[in-house]
Amino acid sequence: MNAIFIYIVAVAVMFTCCKEAPKNNLSVDAKAIFPKGQLGATENFTGNAWNYGLVANDTAFTTLVGNVYFEPGARTNWHIHPAGQILVITDGVGYHQIRGQPVESIRKGSVVKCPPGVEHWHGASADTGLHQLYIVPNTEKGIVVWNEKVTDEQYKGH
Repeated sequence: MNAIFIYIVAVAVMFTCCKEAPKNNLSVDAKAIFPKGQLGATENFTGNAWNYGLVANDTAFTTLVGNVYFEPGARTNWHIHPAGQILVITDGVGYHQIRGQPVESIRKGSVVKCPPGVEHWHGASADTGLHQLYIVPNTEKGIVVWNEKVTDEQYKGH
């Protein structure tokens, strides 16, 4: 009986630990918490930013939650969230800037509050990717208004 139990456990471990990697290009790296997701629209991002939705917008929670992986050098355009946005950095190094203020460095463990109606941008550093959770509350007020691209001079203003 013990030999059968050990065999079953060994087979279960083999199937859960040694599966072939998925071929759908969703993974980022071994440190990633969530799959890579969908490539962000080039009209809203410079470089490659991948979005993976976690909580869809609905009338019960009126909150949108997702994960974005910014490849090194990738960043959002300037944009506004009518009800604000919270960013939780889960890995990597990057930057955040509110229009008219200095560029801030952000890294794993940083929490950034983007105030309602305030124009800002965020993204990865030039040589390190950035993983972030985004939380957009009160979506009944609107989700995002995209503006112009962040220039290289603005990006390098750190």
